[in-house]
Amino acid sequence: MDHNAQYDTVIIGGGPAGLTAALTLTRYRRRTLVIESPAPARNAASRGVHGLIGLEGATPAELRSRAWEELGRYGLAEPLDATASEVTPMPGDGFEVHTQDGTTVWARNVALTTGVIDLHPDGVEGFAACWGQTVIHCPFCIGEENADRTWALVSDEPRYLGMAATAFKAWTGDTIAIAPPSLPDAQELRRDLRAKGSDLVQGEIVRLHHTDGDLHAVELADGTLLKRQTLLWPQQQRQVPLVERLAEHHGLRLAEDGYVIVDAGRQTSVPGLYAAGDLTGRTWEQGAVPAVAAGAAAADAIHFATLH
Repeated sequence: MDHNAQYDTVIIGGGPAGLTAALTLTRYRRRTLVIESPAPARNAASRGVHGLIGLEGATPAELRSRAWEELGRYGLAEPLDATASEVTPMPGDGFEVHTQDGTTVWARNVALTTGVIDLHPDGVEGFAACWGQTVIHCPFCIGEENADRTWALVSDEPRYLGMAATAFKAWTGDTIAIAPPSLPDAQELRRDLRAKGSDLVQGEIVRLHHTDGDLHAVELADGTLLKRQTLLWPQQQRQVPLVERLAEHHGLRLAEDGYVIVDAGRQTSVPGLYAAGDLTGRTWEQGAVPAVAAGAAAADAIHFATLH
């Protein structure tokens, strides 16, 4: 690759948001570079993407392969297998984008579609094997694939735990709540859940008993075994290092909970810098379908901004 190449837009991240933005910009005849880290994608553990018409159940790898086949028809989008390390606004116009392998390119606009980093719990044996299969963060993403099983909702938020008895009946008739021993007002919550046919169990999860990621029991620190087949366990998240550096050094505004703030056109607080996908939305707003919509919206905004 030409280390001094110039593009209309550099997209950082090759998931649903980034690839949709690339396709939209390509059809606007915009020369685009998609930089995607060679590290495993955040959704690599997913058994399939759901809710995208025509792609129901496609694995993340299949989705990317299909996307690049379609992008190849136009010849205006290029992939770069690298980790973006810096995005520097240039005086007057555009950005320099640097990667860890030493590549530097210039672009008039940059779209961040990096996703986020899930912060998995320390010391829970079996968590990694079950993550994305029977330990899920979003019932709307793979609740159907876990239907008719026994569930547990894991959280330290009383209001969220209070949903255990009723909110997930589309997929299961048997859900309990698991909370840490320090949960405030636990007795009141337990009474309420039991009155609705559910329950609250308190304890520290130390092990997930499973067979190749298929959960069958949750072990607590006191030795208690809870026979559960699916855990709805949303994880805390953080931005990737590139986004953190942009916030620290270049004025990229983040919300109080750490997500990137964008306007209706997906532009951030830095002119010419756009963001789409999970890095802009809380857990319940994340997923392939909203990411695709946001990627298209960002591409539209980028195109029309350059017409003025």
